[in-house]
Amino acid sequence: MTTDRHHHRRDVSGFGVVTIRPVRPDEDVDLLHDWVTQERARFWGMRDASRERVREIYAYLDSLDTHHAYLVHRDGVPVALAQTYQPDADPVGECYDVRPGDIGVHLLVGPPVAVERGFTGTLFGAILDFVLADPGRLRVVMEPDARNDRAINRFRRAGFRPGPMIDLPEKRARLLFLDRPAADG
Repeated sequence: MTTDRHHHRRDVSGFGVVTIRPVRPDEDVDLLHDWVTQERARFWGMRDASRERVREIYAYLDSLDTHHAYLVHRDGVPVALAQTYQPDADPVGECYDVRPGDIGVHLLVGPPVAVERGFTGTLFGAILDFVLADPGRLRVVMEPDARNDRAINRFRRAGFRPGPMIDLPEKRARLLFLDRPAADG
């Protein structure tokens, strides 16, 4: 596994090579627009966004020190969009007691090339490895739309504890928390 602040590469046995790199708004806009405007991405909140609006949103995120967007690949094929954010610099942080070391994560898995049992769970594990590669990150916070039972159940299976329901400007959400696993030894 190789990781720096913004790039990650991990060979996942039996799954393939997962690479994570920052979104390049101008270069990635067509793919991102295709993904975020699909019905399956309705909880992402960008279904009606134009191509230019999607580019603007990701260019804005790229300008921030507190929010980052990443394109996730498996064996060179784009498979997911992951975003990280510092909760104390986001509306989410106004809805719960932010702890030092909290890191917020959004995840949008792209449309599947083929249905593959265990795909999302394995991919999400590789993304969590990337997010937690920074030892200062002590707890992962997710806030999927409260109606998105699939995502909530996926995160619970990954070990997240449910927190309270919160009201954000764009949605009612369920907070979920995952503490950094204790070091072996």
